[in-house]
Order: sequence, then structure tokens, then C-alpha cells
Amino acid sequence: MIDFEKFVKYSRPGPRYTSYPTAVEFSEDFTYEEYIQSLENQDSQKPLSLYFHLPFCRSACYFCGCNVVFTSKEEKKDRYIEYLKKELQILQRHLDTSREVIQLHFGGGTPTFFSPEQLQIIIEEIKKVFPHWSKEAEVSCEIDPRFLSEDHMRTLAAGGFNRVSFGVQDFNEKVQQAVHRLQSFEVTKNAVDLARKYGMQSVNIDLIYGLPYQTLESFKETLAKTLELDPDRLAVFNYAHVPWLKKTMRKIDETTLPTPEVKLAILKYTIDFFTTHGYKMIGMDHFAKPEDELFQAIEKGELHRNFQGYTTKGGADLIGIGLTSIGEGEDYYAQNYKEMQLYEEAVDSGKLPYHRGVKLTFDDRVRKAVIMELMANFKLDIPRIEKEFNIDFQEYFADALQELKEFEEQDLVKVSDKAIEVSPTGTLLIRNIVMPFDAYMKKHGEGKKVFSKTV
Repeated sequence: MIDFEKFVKYSRPGPRYTSYPTAVEFSEDFTYEEYIQSLENQDSQKPLSLYFHLPFCRSACYFCGCNVVFTSKEEKKDRYIEYLKKELQILQRHLDTSREVIQLHFGGGTPTFFSPEQLQIIIEEIKKVFPHWSKEAEVSCEIDPRFLSEDHMRTLAAGGFNRVSFGVQDFNEKVQQAVHRLQSFEVTKNAVDLARKYGMQSVNIDLIYGLPYQTLESFKETLAKTLELDPDRLAVFNYAHVPWLKKTMRKIDETTLPTPEVKLAILKYTIDFFTTHGYKMIGMDHFAKPEDELFQAIEKGELHRNFQGYTTKGGADLIGIGLTSIGEGEDYYAQNYKEMQLYEEAVDSGKLPYHRGVKLTFDDRVRKAVIMELMANFKLDIPRIEKEFNIDFQEYFADALQELKEFEEQDLVKVSDKAIEVSPTGTLLIRNIVMPFDAYMKKHGEGKKVFSKTV
């Protein structure tokens, strides 16, 4: 049995490690010219992963940490599509777009807030610019069930989409009212049924724990209803309350948020619930059925982590397209402008809308390999890291290994000369366990408001 009170001491600010270095380290020091050079020098044999940010929403969900634009005007969406087309034309000058695409993801915002006709135009434009697709390509779209018609699903299926992810967060009406997102079980079930009707290979459902008024008992009801929908995958995220970064979060009454003890109890119950109902925990916050390829990847130790979460599609260069999108190459991260005016001005001047990023040093690449491997597979093959980077692991990470001893004493992690292995209980604190390998954490200290709490 987990001693939750003991665990509460680990509730401290820390990254989610969708990247390393994290986005906090992105700056304009990595110049536009350097970014273009990195794009043009990419290995033409490497496949591509494409991320398109479709940023519009009708109204605010108070828990949301995404970069969104609120609008009810169709012309804004039409205008954005024209700029996506221009951005793709510029991208063709700097990137070999004949490379094979193994992954495409539409994120938001609310991608299905665009009409089926608008989505059709975007899909056709992408296929024109990127003509070569793997037969096993993972083509996915985030969907708000409140903005979904059969025509939407028909358009996505015809465009080659084979995965959908539905935002649910919580089925409790009191919680929904507090976060400004009323969405009935019936609306969500209809959306899932449409996905099945149109042959989507994988249906994911997103839940969030740590929202206002949530209790262990109320979340148990949400989990039971979610199970009725029989998703292939689930993502159960820890709510990141960062009101100093996201103004809409200031509308949440902090006195209604569950305590770290309650959040840990919810997480522990969630893990037990899904693992006893045929799912396996994947990485930090995902679950999948045994027949799902994520499950198979973790069995082989081949799971990867990027800005879209966990994936089996490693080894690809990620190209971010659209407002605020992030791309990732072997030794860089690059982010587009977050402000629509600056995005449009860049594209109008014939440039990619690149704003900031980071060029990875050797040390960054070593630490990224260690952190991402632990985040994805909960274990690290030390000799493999030593061979890949020609280092002595014990010597290179002496400080980090010293810090890990506290977790070893609590049986949260096991360290040997050959491996670092996180225990099932330790997975609940995986962000804390990898933080000793993060060279930037000491710079930020405890005082500066940068990251959400890990627990």
C-alpha cells in the first residue's frame, strides 16, 4: 500500500518532459538562419512526422494549457488555411518533402471546429506537398465531441486518418461547470460510435485528474463510464495549474482543487482500475489494450515520447506547421510564432514563421536520451548509452546517481551498473525520478514559477 502522505513531499514544480531541453530553454539565440540550415541538412533517408496546429476554439475550457484563438468567425479559419498553404510552399524550398511520412497529427485548439470542407482543403494541400506516405502511417486528429458531425468523420476517414483522440476530462457535471466545458456522456458516446463506424483503428480518450471539485468517489464514476466506451487507449493527465501562464486558469477557484493526497489516491485507483480491466500502463500517463501497438512497443522497450505524447514512431524528424507548432530534429527544437499577427507577417515576407528554439549540445543530447528512455520505458540500458555517446555513465552522471539514492531507499527505483529500473510504484513519480538528470533544473530553483507540480 502506498503511503500517500510520504509521497506528498515529492509534490514540487517539474517538467512533463515532452522535450529535453524543455520549452523553457527555447530562445532566439537559435537563429532563423541556423534553423533553415538544420532543415536543409536533414538526412533525406529519415522519415517525417508532421504536426499541424489548428488553433481555433469557440469558447475557453478553463483547464486548457494549449495555445488557442477564440473565435466564432468562419473567415478567420478560411484566412488561416490560406496561410497554412503559403507556409507549406515556403517549407518546400528548405525541406525534401519527397521523404516518407510516417506520422501526421492535427492538434488544437479544436481541429473539428473547422468545417468538414475546410478540413478537406487542408488534407488535400498536405498530400500535394507530401506525396509519399508509409502504409503503416499513424494519422491522427484531436476531437472535441461537442464539435463533431458524421461529415467530419467521413472526411477524416477518406483522408487516411486512422486514429482519433476525444477530449473528455471528466463526466461529472459539477466539475464540468467549474471548468466551463459541459459535455454529456451521450455526446461523447455518439462521437466514439462514429469513429467505430468509419473504421478508426484506434480510439483514445483523454481524462484529467486534479480538476475543481474532483474527489476519488466522483472520479470512480467517470472511470466506470469511460470503460463503457471501450477505448483502445487512454491518457489520464495530471492537471497542470499554471495561472501565471494561462489567464483562463485564473477563473478556477483554487480552494476547490483536490489536495496532492487526493490526486495521488485518484491516480493510484485509476492505475489499478484500468490494469484490472485489461489495459496496461504505458509511460507516465497512458494506458493501452494488449493488442495495441503502444503495448507491444513497451514490451520491446521501443516506446518513444514527443510533443504528441507516447508513440511507436521514433527516428523521424518532426516538422511543426502552423501557429505555435514545435518541430524536432536530431539536434534542435524549433517553435513557430504564438501570435497570429507575427505568424502572418513572417509568412507574408516569404519566411517560415519560426520564432525561437534551441540547438542541442552534446550534453543536451546525452541527457535527452536518458530522460526520454526512462519517461517512455521506465528503464534504461546503461551500456547502450555508454556506447552511443562514448561516456562512462557512472562518472558522467555521478551527481544524478547520488540524488537517485533517496528513491532507491524508498524502493522506487533500482540502479545497477547495467540498468536503471523504475518500480511500478516509482512510475507514479517518474517526473521526479528523471529530474536529477536535468541540468537546467538547478538554474530555475524552487522559487521561480516555471513548471506545474509533479503531484
